[in-house]
Amino acid sequence: MSHLQSHAFVATATPGRYIGRLCKHFAHKIPVSFDEHQGRIEFAFGLALLQALETGLTLSVQAATDEDRQKLEQVVASHFERFAWQEALSLDWQPS
Repeated sequence: MSHLQSHAFVATATPGRYIGRLCKHFAHKIPVSFDEHQGRIEFAFGLALLQALETGLTLSVQAATDEDRQKLEQVVASHFERFAWQEALSLDWQPS
């Protein structure tokens, strides 16, 4: 099965904090694995991967259909932006 992917990068001094917040939030309902450097969130309709870098946080989503990819982008972005309100961060998804 081929996957459609999108990526987003956001500059932040605390990428591990956002990985932890997002993963802990979703872990109540779906499979999640994470540490301070990376995270994996397994939605029924796709996968979200998070990677901490020195300069910020890279997020990527993978889905089987374009509709599911867009849904993942919206779900991940809405939760991330809610958790990142203090820094006023937002995600700009780029298909790959």
